[in-house]
Amino acid sequence: MALGVDYAAQQCSVARTLEVVGSRWTLLIVRDCFFGVRRFSDLREHLGVSRAVLAERLAQLVDDGVLVRVPSGGREAYDLTAKGLALWPVVVALLAWGDEFSAPDGPRRLFSHAACGTDLDRAGACPACGTSPSPYDVEMRPGPGSRGPQGPGKVSAALQERRRLLESI
Repeated sequence: MALGVDYAAQQCSVARTLEVVGSRWTLLIVRDCFFGVRRFSDLREHLGVSRAVLAERLAQLVDDGVLVRVPSGGREAYDLTAKGLALWPVVVALLAWGDEFSAPDGPRRLFSHAACGTDLDRAGACPACGTSPSPYDVEMRPGPGSRGPQGPGKVSAALQERRRLLESI
């Protein structure tokens, strides 16, 4: 039986979630928003996605309540909503899976609990404190799999520095 063009009619939470975040580029946009990339031009530069695709994905994420448009220096930026912030464990799980199965040189980025400096485990928990810190309380830095900036530009350079998640680039 062939799959339909969407999952909306399926009575499955995974299928319904894929309606929101299952398109190519969507989770990468969400990931970059956690990393502090908020402006259209910066997202486009860092992801290398076409203008049309990025505009479509951002509009859909806003319509789905994952992102909200906010004024930023005469332009618009995108912030994660509570619904978007709730995707942090999903992003952590995908990073951990990719680090284990697709990163022969080790993780590109490491995450630590800002309050105590302890590296988070694969589930995003702090072994020292026994908590799962919110993304506001997480710092990231380059890991052993990092080979320097992903490309030219301020976003790639900023992501090579130790920084808190959600702080604007």
